[in-house]
Amino acid sequence: MKKIILILLITLIPNSAFAKESGSNIITYIQILQNPKDLDLNLKYAQQQGKMGNYKQTISTLERLNMLYPENIEIKLYLLSVLVQADSPEKAIGIIEDIKLRRDVNAEDLESVIEIEEEIKGKSEPKLWNFYADISLGAIHTDNVNNVSKTRTQMSSDSIVGFNTAKHDRTLSGSLGLTATRSVGEDSSFMINLSQTKSEQYFETSDDFESYGLTLALDTSVGSQSLSPYLMLSKTDYVDDADSFSFMYGIGGYFSVGERNSFSYGYSYSDSKGNHNSSDTTADETNSIGHAFTIGHDFIINELISTSIGLGYSDTDAKVDEGNDYETYDFSLRLNFAFPWAYISIGDSISFNDYKKADTSITSNRIRSDATNTFDVMLTKSVGDIIPSLDPNRSIFINLSYEKVISEANILNYDYIKDSFSLGISKSIKLN
Repeated sequence: MKKIILILLITLIPNSAFAKESGSNIITYIQILQNPKDLDLNLKYAQQQGKMGNYKQTISTLERLNMLYPENIEIKLYLLSVLVQADSPEKAIGIIEDIKLRRDVNAEDLESVIEIEEEIKGKSEPKLWNFYADISLGAIHTDNVNNVSKTRTQMSSDSIVGFNTAKHDRTLSGSLGLTATRSVGEDSSFMINLSQTKSEQYFETSDDFESYGLTLALDTSVGSQSLSPYLMLSKTDYVDDADSFSFMYGIGGYFSVGERNSFSYGYSYSDSKGNHNSSDTTADETNSIGHAFTIGHDFIINELISTSIGLGYSDTDAKVDEGNDYETYDFSLRLNFAFPWAYISIGDSISFNDYKKADTSITSNRIRSDATNTFDVMLTKSVGDIIPSLDPNRSIFINLSYEKVISEANILNYDYIKDSFSLGISKSIKLN
């Protein structure tokens, strides 16, 4: 049926630019960036990408042209044909509604578009619930897994002693998530997520753990505000340590200003507890209540580059104040590149941690204060872009990242540098 619809739409406009062959010349994305408003060149590029099965790039190009040339009915028809072929019914319905409002659409074209609309709506009734499974595997190599200080020394009971724990280690992790979503009215959706994660270190198995989580969230909108209240419960079972439990609720929101700017904000409340048991008799000393506030700004420079700026403040009050109560101030900046061949994000953040009381088990005359700088680079790539036959739907993603942490503190225990390299593979599967 999709092929019939595509042929029908192309024959509606036999003399259009995208009904012609683009020739043997391969059009590159660089040419598109240099000539973003060249209608003929962009249409040929969209046709070329469509023949290669790269519907995401084709749709992106046609959507941009549709914004640049809103009066061009042929672009709308071509975009509709690709959306139908790519099985994107929601966007297709949106384009159909736009076409139906046009006064310059001839009766024959309008009749065909209405037939397509009926075909899309008649395929299946919308499901009350949608179910998904998310699977991921990851590996991290860290050159300072225990945050050993630069001098390999530390304070203990007001004395300087050696900091001789291991530095290099590898961590393997795997996670499985099950998600159920359903629409609530026209502008809201509800989500339930269950997750399980297992992490194992190669050398130091004392930090091995399994964690379980439950998340309930609602996405809705009030006026121009998009709001997402949520509730999260989690339990972590450590191999050689006390189990921990956490309860968190909060709300996040954002709103757009024009086409390029969006602002976000959020608040969260957390309650974390650790078991007091024979293997860890001091775990419950870090039981804490936390409050966190965030604000952010995202800016789209062009379809290739965007930026993100974030500010944060959090306050943690623990059962035992000494060395556990602190306030954190965060500033972060990210630069994102949506290349056709990969998504790359580069970030840098600074965190200031101010503790409220001295930890007498370390030093009795100094209250800890830290400044931490974290730099990271992340790359995400679809396996289907490399081996189409292995991942035709482009639903398997490879994630590569590098992170460098530099911590400066007024207590030498927390003066350290850490570099980490990670590799992850993830896949999302629709279950119904």
